[in-house]
Amino acid sequence: MIIAIDGPAGSGKSTVARRIATQLGFHYLDTGAMYRAVTVAATRRGIPLTYEAALIHLAQTARIGFGYTPGEALPTQVLIDGADVTRAIRTPETDAGVSVVARQPQVRAALVAQQRELAAEADTVVEGRDIGTVVFPHAELKVFLTADPAVRAARRIEQNAEQDLGADQDRRSAFAALVARDEADSSREHSPLAAAVDARILDTTDLSLDEVCDQILVWAKDVRHAV
Repeated sequence: MIIAIDGPAGSGKSTVARRIATQLGFHYLDTGAMYRAVTVAATRRGIPLTYEAALIHLAQTARIGFGYTPGEALPTQVLIDGADVTRAIRTPETDAGVSVVARQPQVRAALVAQQRELAAEADTVVEGRDIGTVVFPHAELKVFLTADPAVRAARRIEQNAEQDLGADQDRRSAFAALVARDEADSSREHSPLAAAVDARILDTTDLSLDEVCDQILVWAKDVRHAV
């Protein structure tokens, strides 16, 4: 079974997907981390993010993997060609550059192939921006999370502060960055951010994490009983 969770930046996809995977005993696949890993690798190798040919080659040849701590169900490391980029992929600098990388159709094709390989191994919760529409259009359960932009910006600031990543970012700059990311993701020509026609829309603006997860678990139970 595949549970696809999509939504814009700061909608809570990663946190929700991790908890759902843990509670159901599914694998968790963070596709956004894969695009971020390519972004970090390109930056470290001095590849301009506008250099399409080099980005495509990087995405096609690099192997992205996830490391696990013994006894933990969820991955604790993100690796690209063996390099640990777990912290680097969550910085504001990576936030600003990842949309440029993700809009390249051949980059997306290369990473989608890896994502499908990973998800074929077990029941999986997958989150991103085009999971239900492009990557896994036949996922048994599709959820699209959304929330007020101001709330999403506040969540992003809190998340970065907790991880000591961009903790000095102010609300205004975080809001501007998030709106810019929304525009870039929604308007790109290939695989734009959009809810699948059969996705279940869940506005998390006024919901707690527990409430969001409880609703998705109810949906997952319903889907399992229906198949």
